[in-house]
Amino acid sequence: MTASFRIIAALGAIALALAIVWAGMTAGQSLSEAVGWLVSEPWGVVSLIDLYLGFVLLAILIWVFEPSKLIALVFILPLPVLGNVWSAVWLAWRLGRVIASRAPARE
Repeated sequence: MTASFRIIAALGAIALALAIVWAGMTAGQSLSEAVGWLVSEPWGVVSLIDLYLGFVLLAILIWVFEPSKLIALVFILPLPVLGNVWSAVWLAWRLGRVIASRAPARE
């Protein structure tokens, strides 16, 4: 099961990276123009808040589960720039450790 989830995370990272490259090549606008368009719409602002809340929550999980705080920072600090491509890389790499650290269920 862990291997399947790790593969899904890795494939998701690749698909998102390819979508970013595709959008950058075909959008016909700069990144700053795209962000300007996004924040001009209420749902665009909501989407950005949702995105960055996800980054903060994932950063907390990385900090808690990553044994090396230096490696944790290597994954946390680029999150706002690299986004969920980077979070999927961390998840694909560390999912086995996260699952193994779960406490047994208590009844």
